[in-house]
Parts: sequence; C-alpha cells; structure tokens
Amino acid sequence: MSDNEKFEAFKRKLIDENEKKYGKEARAKYGEEIVNKSNQKLKEMTEKQYAEVNKLGEEVLNVLNEAFLTGNPAGELAQKAADLHRQWLSFFWTHYTKEAHRGVTQMYVEDERFRAYYDQKHRGAAEFLRDAVLIYTGMNIK
Repeated sequence: MSDNEKFEAFKRKLIDENEKKYGKEARAKYGEEIVNKSNQKLKEMTEKQYAEVNKLGEEVLNVLNEAFLTGNPAGELAQKAADLHRQWLSFFWTHYTKEAHRGVTQMYVEDERFRAYYDQKHRGAAEFLRDAVLIYTGMNIK
C-alpha cells in the first residue's frame, strides 16, 4: 500500500469513527448537507493540510491555555486564540459565519465531551474560549 493509499484509508477511518460517535447527533442538529460537506472537506484534505490543521489545533489549545491565565477574554492572547480557532474551523467548514462560531463554542460549554477537551489543563477554559469568541465576533458577554 502506498503512502497516499494509507493516508486515504486513515481519513476514511477518521470519518467513520466521527460518524459513529457524532454522526446521528450532528446530522440532526446541522443537517445532512452540512455534515456531508464537512466530511468531503476532510476527504479532500492533503497530508500537508492535515498536518497544518493538527498543528493549528495544538496552537489553539496552547494559546487558549496561556490566555486563560490572564483572565481576560478581550485580551490580545484570548483574541488570538479565538482567531486561531476560526482558522481551525475553516479547515472543516465550507464557510465561516460569526453566528456558527459563537454557536459551536457555546456547544463546547454545554456538552461535557467538548468541555472536557478544552478544560484538560484549566477548568473553565471552554467558557473562556466561548467568551473570547463572543468578543471576537462582536457580541457582548452577558
């Protein structure tokens, strides 16, 4: 099996695992078309793009954790984390909207599975990211 064939199989496995874990829920919430388009973006991703998105995902967490320590979701580091998160989402979304960005970070707060991911290092980091994104997208924090 060539490296390219291995990478294609790897992407199929990722999609299959994601579908098994979240597919039904995502399709109910966002619709067939959105989920299928997101899966297609992953299918079309090159190895270089996949490496970039993984590196970017790590950078989001690193900057978020550093920003969290400042306690200021409007601060430079927090806003950088929000922008990096937008960039990361753009690898999977067909188009970006501020409303969707705010919505996904609210879901991170409400859904324990996602909260646990963002709160690995600092409890409350998911809320902090949400608040930073609210500011980043021009919505006031309540």
